[in-house]
Amino acid sequence: MNVEPFVTFNKIGKRWNGQLGVEDITIQIPEGAFVALLGPSGCGKSTTLRLLAGLETPDEGEIIIDSVDVTEMAPSARNLSMVFQSYALFPHLSVAENVMFGMKVRKVPKEECMEKLHNALEITGLLGYEERKPGELSGGQRQRVALARAIVARQPLCLMDEPLSNLDAKLRNSVRRDIKKLQRSLGMTVVYVTHDQTEAMSMADIIILMKDGRIMQIGSPQELYSEPQNTFAAEFVGAPPMALISGSAIKGAEHASKVGVRTEDVTVVEAGKGRLTCTVSESEYLGVETHVQLEHPEGKGLVVKLHGYASLVEGSSVDIDFDDSALHYFDENGNRMAS
Repeated sequence: MNVEPFVTFNKIGKRWNGQLGVEDITIQIPEGAFVALLGPSGCGKSTTLRLLAGLETPDEGEIIIDSVDVTEMAPSARNLSMVFQSYALFPHLSVAENVMFGMKVRKVPKEECMEKLHNALEITGLLGYEERKPGELSGGQRQRVALARAIVARQPLCLMDEPLSNLDAKLRNSVRRDIKKLQRSLGMTVVYVTHDQTEAMSMADIIILMKDGRIMQIGSPQELYSEPQNTFAAEFVGAPPMALISGSAIKGAEHASKVGVRTEDVTVVEAGKGRLTCTVSESEYLGVETHVQLEHPEGKGLVVKLHGYASLVEGSSVDIDFDDSALHYFDENGNRMAS
């Protein structure tokens, strides 16, 4: 039995003074999914989120939320909540007042307000902070206040616009886990904008990868990593990204314009026994392993992972090998080809 998608974008386009914002955006999002809009700055992901929120109106196409055409509806009529990069907290209000602000505007009964406030603060680990002002909180705590405010709204759809970008690396990891846990426990549908592929890979059920206002690939994190549909996806998803080598440089791959290979599939072999001879350009020791950057005239992004600490002299030559089964083939337009 087919289930109606909870959110649908049908051929959405948006331009400003003739300049492209987004073009032909077609998306179907199931209820309860965590969806990441991923891509570099200026790719159209925030524009797509603003169109869904009702902060922008598309030039063409339609947007459906829960079987209702909301294309021309005001943001307040769309039954959604938002969490912003800037937290958007009132500095003169306490944590409790910030969280309850929307409920007071909607004239929710006081007893219900207090119950929802307690539940939201408990979920976000903010019990005991009710009377503090935003200026007395850390960045991670302020972001949790913004999350608590979204929780009490109890809207089925929550939009998040790079909510972790102002946090340091350790806090990002912590709050990232909090957001995913909250989304699962509350059953919310989340659409999350990020330029960080690590965030998208670790949090999302579905990734929508964008470039220059267009969708490049939609799929699970596993699908984008294991089966990139174009060279852009191959290079954007993964850390380190997929290496791309000219097909003419690899025996048996001459039919492809580019051949991709992931770092974990590359091995260093005895001189004269590899498929490519490369030059060591840099080594990066990370504790558990060392990432060795390699150069080859017919490829870019070549990295080999060596266990533990490994010291290879810059400028020295190494031979590398990989199995045909690990290769990804792309045509002259950068699109994936059959093996």
